Amino acid sequence: MPRLAAASLAGTAIEFYDFFVYGTAAALILGPLFFPTFSPVAGTLAAFATFGVGFVARPLGSVLFGHIGDRRGRRPVLVASLLLTGASTVAVGCVPTYDTIGVAAPLLLLVLRFLQGLGLGGEWGGAVLLTVEHAPAGRRGLWSSFPQVGPALGFLLANGVVLGLSATLSEAQFAAWGWRVPFWAAGVLAVVGLWLRSSLTESPGFLELEDHARVPLAEVVRDHWRLLLLTGGALAIGYAIFYAVTTWSLAYGTERLGVSRGTMLTCIMGSVVVKGALTPLVALLGDRYGRRPLCLAGCAAAALWMFPMVALLADVYKRQFLGFLGAMLSFITMFAVIAAYLPELYAPRVRCTGAAVGYNLGGVIGGALTPIVATALAEQGGRVPWGVAAYLTAIALFSLGCFALLPETRPVPVAAVEATTG
Repeated sequence: MPRLAAASLAGTAIEFYDFFVYGTAAALILGPLFFPTFSPVAGTLAAFATFGVGFVARPLGSVLFGHIGDRRGRRPVLVASLLLTGASTVAVGCVPTYDTIGVAAPLLLLVLRFLQGLGLGGEWGGAVLLTVEHAPAGRRGLWSSFPQVGPALGFLLANGVVLGLSATLSEAQFAAWGWRVPFWAAGVLAVVGLWLRSSLTESPGFLELEDHARVPLAEVVRDHWRLLLLTGGALAIGYAIFYAVTTWSLAYGTERLGVSRGTMLTCIMGSVVVKGALTPLVALLGDRYGRRPLCLAGCAAAALWMFPMVALLADVYKRQFLGFLGAMLSFITMFAVIAAYLPELYAPRVRCTGAAVGYNLGGVIGGALTPIVATALAEQGGRVPWGVAAYLTAIALFSLGCFALLPETRPVPVAAVEATTG
């Protein structure tokens, strides 16, 4: 299990690095490079729109790779999704800007962002299921939380590279070629990820199946449509929080509040470090007390914290970190157990498709629109964008209602597992 968990963690970290580095670039530099005829705010909105395309593609990727995972196994999904995401990310770093090829530049960006999302849509389901289906019943939450640490590491790596480049390059150098370096680095990371995953074995949960779904998506929609909609709605607030903190606030802080790029990135990265470190610990609580109570608590905390978070973002005393930290704590209270919770909700024969589509549907609802809507709402307000806080609070209450309608999948007590294993 430790070797499997480490390989899953490394793989998700690499793929989410690819996905997150685009979000950071969209907040800082893609607007003026690919939409120079727009005003600064309109350029940022346009860059965030291409960012959102990746979320629209993710459910499609989960359908494509979920079909492979339910029909052919979880392991092939990990290799194919990593290759697709890595190749499209490297290609983003090679796209000429608007000044060179005109309108073809943002169109190419749009296509490559779509391919990024397609690959990432398959990654999560394959990595999580391979871990969950190997893990003992009473420790599914713990072991499946390691792939959930991967996004935090991927984000830190992506933003660490950008922060380092920002500190060593001039603004002109960063705009000319420096922003491309993090995308090119994805090629090296993809090779490392493929090497780590080359020794993984297929999950026993898949090998034990005797009857595979002929068309997994059709079966999910026919038999689990209500569950699919509820899981997508329930996860929306997690995505909304994460991308409000890591993408929208970065653009708002640097452009509207005049906070330095380094300060904003440091505050955001500090909160993500805490999130990643606490993920396995919170997952252990899920193994002991159940998944649903933690999800409900995280949603409630998010609903209560969005207004303080926005107030702290605009704080003249630079207390942005505290706002981000509270948001990330509410986020991880939910998402530390999601990797175990979603697979337990779906039947094994359609588990890869159902869990992955539900997970990525939440990304469309909460992740794709949040930077765009928040930027538009902030433009209408003063220094403190209360409209953004109201929007995030509404999503939190919506997700809370969805979680309340989902059943508990209380795991086998740890003591019972230990008794059977000696």
